[in-house]
Amino acid sequence: MGAPQFVQQQSILAAVDLGSNSFRLQIARVENDQLYMLDSLREPVRLAAGLADDKRLDKASQQRALICLQRFGERLRELPREAVRVVGTNALRVAKNAPEFLQQAEVALGFPIEVIAGREEARLIYLGVAQGLPQSDRKRMVMDIGGGSTEFIIGRGLEPLRLESLYMGCVSYSLRYFPDGKINKSNLKQAELAASNELQTIETEFSRGHWDVALGSSGSARMLCDVLEQNGYSDGGLTRDGLEVLREQLLIWGDPRRIDLLGLRPDRIPVLPGGFAIMYAAFCELGIERMEPALGALREGVLYDLLGRFHHHDMRDVTVKQFMRRYHVDVRQAERVAHLADKLAQQFMEGQAGEDALRLLGWATDMHEIGISVAHSGYHKHTAYILANADMPGFSKKEQSRLSLLALAHRGKLDKVRGALVDTHEDMALIMAIRLAALFYRSRSDARLPAMQGRFSGTKFHLILAPGWLAQNPLTDTALQEETRQWKELGVSVEVMES
Repeated sequence: MGAPQFVQQQSILAAVDLGSNSFRLQIARVENDQLYMLDSLREPVRLAAGLADDKRLDKASQQRALICLQRFGERLRELPREAVRVVGTNALRVAKNAPEFLQQAEVALGFPIEVIAGREEARLIYLGVAQGLPQSDRKRMVMDIGGGSTEFIIGRGLEPLRLESLYMGCVSYSLRYFPDGKINKSNLKQAELAASNELQTIETEFSRGHWDVALGSSGSARMLCDVLEQNGYSDGGLTRDGLEVLREQLLIWGDPRRIDLLGLRPDRIPVLPGGFAIMYAAFCELGIERMEPALGALREGVLYDLLGRFHHHDMRDVTVKQFMRRYHVDVRQAERVAHLADKLAQQFMEGQAGEDALRLLGWATDMHEIGISVAHSGYHKHTAYILANADMPGFSKKEQSRLSLLALAHRGKLDKVRGALVDTHEDMALIMAIRLAALFYRSRSDARLPAMQGRFSGTKFHLILAPGWLAQNPLTDTALQEETRQWKELGVSVEVMES
């Protein structure tokens, strides 16, 4: 199958990175399966600075973000939805009021926003970095200091081998340890020790000897590299000796706002102390002597991942296949359920089911029995837990939540998903489709099923079966009667007829 039609006609893709420090927009042209960067925008929104002690984003940070997104939205207005991918990182992962804010943010931007897990962020960062490097068999360690988290990746070529995300960032550390912006021996040491404690959890796998070259991506690494090079502290790149010199100078000056360092942009000054402390601790704990700046970062990784989806190299498909192998899924049964669920979903949504919804349903049916490898009793609950909490490369947290919902709801009582179920016509149609598919194939065999036709009005399901089939299959008839009772408790009618 070729790429979707719009890709052949619309050769522009865009990625938006809603980082904890900066929001970034990157636009690229697709040509011969390659990306050529056309335009970029960056605004230092500093979203993580608006996280109060109660882990809620304050009004000021939300307003800064919404104004920025309105501007980005104007630039993206002419692009189709499928050509734009927007990802949120650590600040949106931890903010308790992120769901409410995201509703406003999506309106301001005009596109859906995915909040991605830390390891998924790390995977995309490595993809963005690796695409900008020449092919090599050398192992690369990539470090990316963000506003609220720092990602570490070891990879070879285009393949990440190890992924980690630590809860420390240039904004959060600057606010916590340098609240007045000033640097002294005490607060700098505190920040470095805190970073060292975080780093000790990954030291065994990421220390020198496990990789051949170290690369730093995103703002803090590039800023520190520029400062070291332009002030003569380094002969190229980030070096341990250069960081030692800069550390001494920062302690002498005390207040970065009053110094005139070459290579230090004014908007980076507030996050310099936290970013420096994390970088210095990483050099010390992981045995790094030299680190080169990387051109690519998260937004480039998002673009290349998006390009891969268009050409049917979707990381989500790879992840689903890996999960099916890992959890020893009965592939034939998954295929049976998937085929019938897809057919019923399209009938319930009268052929208006979006491609995204059907693909989600397909992944859910592929993996709906992975919990059996934990325990057969209540396996759907085990499946739901795994899908909600596992690292699933390529999937956003929202996608994982929807997969988990479908798995949890595919059998048993429906009251356990009452709150999540009643909101959307689409979710109800998908849940009914997967429930009926699992019900009709309960025998786990290629049994001949009756011709069936489904309809859904939003408050009532209609299922029409071939005449006489229910009388010949009393077990299924009983199960369908129970299904009717389950939906009735949610205020939804189910009518099963023979015609």
